[in-house]
Amino acid sequence: MNTPPLATADQVSTTTSTTNTGSFATIEPHLEITGDLGPRYEEILTPEALVFLAELHDRFAGTRHDLLATRLRKRVDAANGRDPGFLTETAHIRRDLTWRVAGAGPGLTDRRVEITGPTDRKMAINALNSGAKVWLADQEDATSPTWANVVEGQLTLFDQVRGQLSFESPEGKVYAVTGDSTGATPTIVMRPRGWQLVEKNLTFVDRANRRMNASGSLVDFGLYLFHNAKLLIEGGSGPYFYLPKLESHLEARLWDDIFSHSEDRLGIEYGTIRATVLIETIQAAFEMEEILYELRDHCAGLNAGRWDYIFSIIKTFRTRGSRFVFPDRKQITMTVPFMRAYTELLVSTCHRRGAHAIGGMSAFIPNRRDPEVTRRALEAVAADKKREATDGFDGTWVAHPDLIATALAEFDRALGDQPNQLHRTRDEVSVTAAELLDVASVGGQITASGVHDNITIGLRYIESWLRGVGAVAIDNLMEDAATAEISRSQLWQWIHLGSVTAEGIRIDETWVEEQLVEVYEALERTPGDRFDDALEVFRASALEPEFPTFLTVGAYARYL
Repeated sequence: MNTPPLATADQVSTTTSTTNTGSFATIEPHLEITGDLGPRYEEILTPEALVFLAELHDRFAGTRHDLLATRLRKRVDAANGRDPGFLTETAHIRRDLTWRVAGAGPGLTDRRVEITGPTDRKMAINALNSGAKVWLADQEDATSPTWANVVEGQLTLFDQVRGQLSFESPEGKVYAVTGDSTGATPTIVMRPRGWQLVEKNLTFVDRANRRMNASGSLVDFGLYLFHNAKLLIEGGSGPYFYLPKLESHLEARLWDDIFSHSEDRLGIEYGTIRATVLIETIQAAFEMEEILYELRDHCAGLNAGRWDYIFSIIKTFRTRGSRFVFPDRKQITMTVPFMRAYTELLVSTCHRRGAHAIGGMSAFIPNRRDPEVTRRALEAVAADKKREATDGFDGTWVAHPDLIATALAEFDRALGDQPNQLHRTRDEVSVTAAELLDVASVGGQITASGVHDNITIGLRYIESWLRGVGAVAIDNLMEDAATAEISRSQLWQWIHLGSVTAEGIRIDETWVEEQLVEVYEALERTPGDRFDDALEVFRASALEPEFPTFLTVGAYARYL
């Protein structure tokens, strides 16, 4: 039996009024809950919180819609042969060397190792006890956006901010937040969903009585800020956010407007909110400085979101011929020229403006049951983090607590007793548009095993995502939505450009379908699995003539 519906925003405000013409009725914008309500949901979906969310939608949902339309136009331009580049209309911002960003807020000065992960209670407690400097509480790519995950993830954060987070497993094991050896816990930086995702369990009703799904971004951000901002500030940190999937400085400006409004609305000092922007699209790579500028009063830094960045390049240039065709995913390393250009530009841009540069996540993870796998994973992670620390990054990501010591050792060696490397401005770095777009220099090959790996990873990840698990260990690699996107988009591109494997096999829809069925039929099935649905999602996102911009958008609408 469902819990009785909560009061919605329209039940605590004036609901209707008649316009001057008498022809139409206008109403106060409000949110309505359409999803089922579980235990304690009323603590998050309070009438006051819903009023705040409704205000955010009333003020900012239209701009969000316009910016998503702009994304589409830019993709059409790229498909028609127009390469992105550094903007001429904002060159004055890049030339002006006087401005700086607000920089790290309390608790964010030292970010040398950040642990990422979903916000379910067990994973959250493991992250909070890990010894990392920062916990990226991820409501985006590492979380499947089921209604339960959305609201219960907020409850996890709600409880941690109040010092009351605990968890008891079905087997009776109790998990508690104890922190590291000194009792310290990581600073929380919360990542809301990207602008492209909606929340279908909340309906926004605008002034013209039009009904639409709420914005996932505004819901995640708004609920966390509304319930926790003042307590976080009192506790010596603040409301901090990672901003995903941005494609322009205008999208950063929208977030800055949201921050400024929210601070004023909730009685928080201007500039208290801090954001770290993930540079994980090729479009944003050309606007790093402008993104920092737009967010300068609320900005802590930028992050090199490597996997989504690769996906963005494939997606943007998927029809542009051999110049933009990648080899097998495992051959796209951080040392290839276009990825070196991207990361070096990010570090130099950040440090010139007083912003942190945070490195990305190596996909390798340890296996406690296989020492050899663990040895190889630690070696790979150590090399990856050494490169980042040497390049001047101020911190990095890991996805598993067992990797923290390895990553920390490399950054301790580079930083010493300094909390960051902001003093390394990397003035010698000069990156051109051509270098950022130099995919051809990757070289490598497309192999039959690479095709097989993409199918296996994509299918297994999507099945897990449909069951509500958004971060998955597959063959000793940590996979999330971004790596699944690479897998399916590579297949789409290889099919539509008629690529040929190193073994001489032409990659066409018929052959990939045969491989897909072979992988599907070999999977070990369990009661309640969702491989049938995953198969349909994978086909729709990798084998259909139309390329879905994000596989998660359609899968969410149909299956979650």
